[in-house]
Amino acid sequence: MDQFMTILPPVLTITAVIATLGASYWLLLGKNPNLGNERRFPRQILLLGLTIAGLLTIVFALPISENSRNQLIGLIGLVISGIIALSSTSIVSNLMAGILLRITMPFRTGDFIKAADFFGRVSERGLFDTEIQTETRDLIALPNTFLITNPVTTIRSSGTIISATVSLGYDVHHSEIETALIRAAENSGLEEPFVHILELGNFSVNYRISGLLKEVKTLITAKSDLFQHVLDALHEQNIEIMSPGIMNQRRIPEDKKVIPARSINNKPETRTNAETIAFDKAEAAEAVEKTRQNLLQDIERLEAEMSEAPEEAKQQITKKIEECRINLQSLDKETENAEQYPPEETTAESRQKHESTTEK
Repeated sequence: MDQFMTILPPVLTITAVIATLGASYWLLLGKNPNLGNERRFPRQILLLGLTIAGLLTIVFALPISENSRNQLIGLIGLVISGIIALSSTSIVSNLMAGILLRITMPFRTGDFIKAADFFGRVSERGLFDTEIQTETRDLIALPNTFLITNPVTTIRSSGTIISATVSLGYDVHHSEIETALIRAAENSGLEEPFVHILELGNFSVNYRISGLLKEVKTLITAKSDLFQHVLDALHEQNIEIMSPGIMNQRRIPEDKKVIPARSINNKPETRTNAETIAFDKAEAAEAVEKTRQNLLQDIERLEAEMSEAPEEAKQQITKKIEECRINLQSLDKETENAEQYPPEETTAESRQKHESTTEK
């Protein structure tokens, strides 16, 4: 009986810890298997902390001496420290890198980023990797260690500068070229355009036209539009985009201009937005994240107002807070897997719910 009473507490403790961890896993992750990496991250961190706390609880419940218990706790700490120290080639390295990315926040969901040879919009930020969606609509999972060991370029949501480079001959004055290029940038919708002369080559001069693009979501289409308007502007000014060296090799007469004949514009009236198709998941993830942040800000603002509001107004404010929380829960349920919903539908429904809550 004495031996049984000695073994019973640690057995009960171990059983309780295992049951608690199992229930926590089911409530945080198993209940919603389609959670995206963005929402799984804090829950996985919480489970990791609960697992370490459960392990220490079991150690304290073991029927051993104080000296042995301290040695066992020291051994656990040594093992954890060893895993962290040797994590450069293990899973823990990606875990630590994911935590570092959350602290430094070099980019957010929906941002355009470039790391090494990879370019796209961030669609998910996970515990071990970050998913980006490329301009061909493919999804690429980049390990978090790759993102902290390589320079990451983030295109600012407030605007970015796009440019086009052309090689033109010395026989055309630079002021005439600068005027045509600036007009091309303005026609393509860029703000504050400017021209730089990059190089005075042996046979041609390299010009670069740049301008500020405020709507970065249309980055790919904006670059194509800039190239198109550069062609139109230079051809309208009878400026050929070809170095004199090529002209000499092809033996083209001096009075012959290499400019295509003007044709009737047969472009379709409706134009497909390439960014909507290519970055659908990233667009939906960004819209959901913005709507969630707006709802959380509304809840925080209403709670602050309730602390200073009179008693007759507190009931109405409480009702508004409850409506915001219901909309937040509904948003989480509807967007558990962003790939199942078209980006337009997700964005429209999310914004409509937030606007209706704000009006109320």
